Amino acid sequence: MRTKKTVVNKQNDEIFRQRLEKQHDELRWLYMELYDNGSMFAELCDRMRQFFLERNEELKARDLMREKDREWYKQNDMLGMMFYIDNFAGNMKGVESKLDYIEKCNVNYIHLMPFLDTPKGRSDGGYAVSDFRKVQPKLGTMKDLDSLTASCHKKDINVCMDFVMNHTSEEHEWARKARQGDGEYMSRYFFFDTAEETAMYERTVPQVFPTTAPGNFTWLEDTGKYVMTSFYPYQWDLNYKNPRVFNEMMYNFLYLANRGIDIIRIDAVPYIWKELNTSCRNLKQVHTIVRMMRIISEIICPGILLLGEVVMEPEKVTPYFGTVEKPECHMLYNVTTMATTWHTVATRDVRLLKRQLDVVNALPKDYVFLNYLRCHDDIGWGLDYGTLQKEGFEERSHKQYLNDYFQGYAGDSNSRGELYNADPVTGDARFCGTTASMCGVEKAAFERNEEAMDRAICFDVMLHAYMFMQSGIPVLYSGDEIGQLNDYTYKEDPDKAADSRYIHRGAMDWKLAENIQDMNTVQGRIFQGLKQLEEIRKTQKAFVSDADAWTIETGDQSVLCIARYYDGDKIIGVFNFSEYGKTIQIEENGDDYTDLIAGKKVRLNDVRIPAYGFYYYKKI
Repeated sequence: MRTKKTVVNKQNDEIFRQRLEKQHDELRWLYMELYDNGSMFAELCDRMRQFFLERNEELKARDLMREKDREWYKQNDMLGMMFYIDNFAGNMKGVESKLDYIEKCNVNYIHLMPFLDTPKGRSDGGYAVSDFRKVQPKLGTMKDLDSLTASCHKKDINVCMDFVMNHTSEEHEWARKARQGDGEYMSRYFFFDTAEETAMYERTVPQVFPTTAPGNFTWLEDTGKYVMTSFYPYQWDLNYKNPRVFNEMMYNFLYLANRGIDIIRIDAVPYIWKELNTSCRNLKQVHTIVRMMRIISEIICPGILLLGEVVMEPEKVTPYFGTVEKPECHMLYNVTTMATTWHTVATRDVRLLKRQLDVVNALPKDYVFLNYLRCHDDIGWGLDYGTLQKEGFEERSHKQYLNDYFQGYAGDSNSRGELYNADPVTGDARFCGTTASMCGVEKAAFERNEEAMDRAICFDVMLHAYMFMQSGIPVLYSGDEIGQLNDYTYKEDPDKAADSRYIHRGAMDWKLAENIQDMNTVQGRIFQGLKQLEEIRKTQKAFVSDADAWTIETGDQSVLCIARYYDGDKIIGVFNFSEYGKTIQIEENGDDYTDLIAGKKVRLNDVRIPAYGFYYYKKI
């Protein structure tokens, strides 16, 4: 007599068989192209089946639902929020207790910043993983993660986590065994005996952190060898030429997916494959690996999304989407647009931003970008300097101006923040600060200037309104919804003092968050301003990810205009990046529009837009 469990197991085996059969040939071809190792491929398939059978029934049901609606993440109700667990709510149980607040923020996608085990003081903000199957003890346990993701799913909140593929901590079990001379584990990294060997790589491989962590190799006195460390000396690059590395990392990937993770952020994707006499960036083998990850996830956990971290210029970013026939990442970060936005803030000149948006809007609608004003990382000035030079901007002097502006030193700036990785030789530097502090809220509060505070709040809300108009999924950095300011206390912590990025990674101020309903407070004004925008975005179908989008000329270099159209609905957004009121004309055939903020009927002739103001207009 067959039991219910037997029937379920048989059904699961059949689902796995069908999915594997559908993609087996391509997966095998790609694997053998890289590794030419049939036994390791057979092992991979066996373990994939095991992970599928171990996946709980709730997650499998979620997978089946999303297989039927593969566009589920492209809807206009998607809104993300990213945060460090300890800064947000202490630990995972604390996050679980704050899900009602997350719902109030209209957020249905939370990115839990790195939470896997890392060595204290040598963690790189959690990106130096010492154990891929252990949560940092101060944050909780894997059972706590299971509980958190299950609670999120009950509220239809998706959970994202970082998967650090390029390297491990030097404290990882593999690294410790390699350091002891175990050849099996040494082969999982890049070890060299002489400086001459490393110099051959250094000739063509750029440095990630030339100031704080120069070079791409670290000398290990105890082993008498060099090890490749593209990021920091305590982060050892993995050798994906070894099939054991790929297999084991895929097992870690599937283990974490089975914890209920919906979105896997692949950290530092372009760096994964290393080849002598190349830049060790964006090599074709990287795309092979990401494509295999996509196939593996579609077989075992098709409900999850792959988010690629590719912090590079657009022409190097978009290939990580893959093709329609052979897709790779579901989503990528809109990095260049973010950096160009802050250039626009400092210059009050929208021309470069308009060109950047035109480039993004011309891309296939299948491409889904994550749009953001701030994230956990610094802001690098990777702008289109070819275009800027034609407009009179010289690269080095402009970077200097941007860094001076956002520190509050130039251009009538109201911003406050600090530099990161400043290089006195090249003049290169990156910038750190919260959105509110960069918009002038910190300065206005310090000076107790109510007029300046009004302008700063308007500026902050306007930037979010503009971000919501971009094609893709908007993501908030935790604290931005209440205008949280720079946190300078990181300088008092010896484990953080050397890393200025902690200035915008301050702990969530829950006392201030109590003010979100009070329009007489900074927190209430920003929160309610964003809430109105979020409600508009959720209810207007023109905000879906694959809507038509284009920019419109306004005749004023400080005013940006973006239009969106989908299924008969058209919305126009107008954004003033200047501290002065402007009057513009928008040629739109004399049609009537509704001002979605004020709720009144308007014509787009002689539009008067206040300093740092914005409008959402819907065609009637």
